[in-house]
Amino acid sequence: MGVWFNSLISTVIVSLISLVGVITLLIKKNFLDKVLILMVSFSAGALFAGAFIHLLPHAVSEHGFTINVSLFLMSGILFFFILEKFVHWRHCHIPTSKKHPHHLAVMNIIGDGFHNFIDGMVIGGAYLVDFSVGVATTLAVIAHEIPQEIGDFGVLIYAGLSKMRALLFNFISACTSVTGVVLALIIGSRIENFHLFLLPFTAGGFIYVAGTDLIPEMHKESKPLKSLLQFVSFILGIAIMLLLTVLE
Repeated sequence: MGVWFNSLISTVIVSLISLVGVITLLIKKNFLDKVLILMVSFSAGALFAGAFIHLLPHAVSEHGFTINVSLFLMSGILFFFILEKFVHWRHCHIPTSKKHPHHLAVMNIIGDGFHNFIDGMVIGGAYLVDFSVGVATTLAVIAHEIPQEIGDFGVLIYAGLSKMRALLFNFISACTSVTGVVLALIIGSRIENFHLFLLPFTAGGFIYVAGTDLIPEMHKESKPLKSLLQFVSFILGIAIMLLLTVLE
């Protein structure tokens, strides 16, 4: 019951983050852009650290770094590539504008809902392994969700939805994570060693998102001081994940 409680609470918190998009209406765009790029940098560090410090070590602790771990890791990378390539949905971390158009609202809602469903599964699978892994995975997801949900909210507004409808649809797509966590816990209780697949798969997803979506976003800023702040935020994301190892 503890695993169910922890998993569901974590997923509900992640779902509620979808409402963070409303802050874009209260903050000046220039300030928001500066904050978002630091959040993106922090998120990249947290995702990389979540994959390499928490998920992969637990994935290999029982049977070693076998070829299966490598295949499951690459399957996570391939899955998110397919999601972005063929569902035409990508992680958007900055408000939509004429210079940065993402106007396919329906595709964004569907793709985001599917992605949140996977987030729920990985959180549930992580808690099946260990409480500290569940917490680390949840925090990595949260770090990534905040800038992503702000970007998604901007996509829906840019596509013509009202503010309330944009918040509602963003929240509905986020709630699919609850379905994902329930499915993961049911499968995990019936299939032995389910986590041996899910952990490297999740690590692959984290690595893909951080490496293909977040790092390129960071490279758009070339000014020395801002780049230094990005680097500090990136290291802070890693440090937070590293500190969580004391829970293990």
